[in-house]
Amino acid sequence: MKETIEELNEIKTYKKNKGNNYPLHIGLFLLTFITTTVAGAEWIRTTPGPYEASFLLKGLPYSLSMLFILACHEFGHYFAAKYHKIDTTLPYFIPLPSIAGFLNFGTMGAVIRIKSMIQTKKAMFDVGVAGPIAGFIASLIILFWGFTHVPGKEYILSIHPDYFANNFGKGQLELAFGNTFLFSILKSIFVDNTHFFPPMSEIYHYPYLSVGWFGLFVTAMNMIPVGQLDGGHISYTMFGDKRHFKIAVISFALLFVLGTLGIVEGVLGLSITFGWSGWLFWALILYFFIRLKHPPIPDNSELDFKRKLLGYVSFIILLMSFSPTPFIISFGG
Repeated sequence: MKETIEELNEIKTYKKNKGNNYPLHIGLFLLTFITTTVAGAEWIRTTPGPYEASFLLKGLPYSLSMLFILACHEFGHYFAAKYHKIDTTLPYFIPLPSIAGFLNFGTMGAVIRIKSMIQTKKAMFDVGVAGPIAGFIASLIILFWGFTHVPGKEYILSIHPDYFANNFGKGQLELAFGNTFLFSILKSIFVDNTHFFPPMSEIYHYPYLSVGWFGLFVTAMNMIPVGQLDGGHISYTMFGDKRHFKIAVISFALLFVLGTLGIVEGVLGLSITFGWSGWLFWALILYFFIRLKHPPIPDNSELDFKRKLLGYVSFIILLMSFSPTPFIISFGG
């Protein structure tokens, strides 16, 4: 009998642990570390390679900051799932090698795989909200450091020796990160107006500022209240199936309009400066793959007041972190 019990325990342990392929998790993490380090160095230098030690060292602040935010987000989900005894894997980091002609942050993010049914709204809410809240806090930490440690003019001059010349950038393709309400607030709080601060068209040369901005961007994308996005989990558990679906349809429609405006601007050059073609792509992914409707949960109970309050806070974070035009490509003039 004792041997039988021991065998059953061994089987349970095996089933519990077999979802974590540690070499795969570690390998993907290391690959993502490499691709984000290369991407970080390229964002600073604006040119690829040569991939020498001195070049790659410049990308470390970027890669370490990026991995910190991604890890906080995914382990937020992970520990919330473990708290509710939900079977889940460790995070899978997703590397993205540099591709010429494309915006590249060195990664497509990270994911965990939940392998058991989530039976209660409380558990679904906790798992959904923990990731973006943790990732948002991590982004604020990186942004605080970035805003309070902006290098002087000599830094931008080491990248663009003619930066302060009257004809700098004229007739050249220019990329600018779109501002957000929260980014503007933090800038007004922490930046001394008597010191040089880069415009949004140069932010990507500053690792902590660009990664913090990217953290807010990813948080906003995940917090859109649609389907099985983090925001969808929160919306479904707070408002119920019918109201969640209405909110999801409205959110999809807004993304579709913003994406269409971006396409029209790019094709016709109408100087709308509002919208981004990527939102249309994201809207179509949500519609055809993630779906607008949240899968049902066999639980009709209401969330408690504290969770509802946290849910509303998370949607305020969405509004403060969202940029209708996150990337602006134009010719300097």
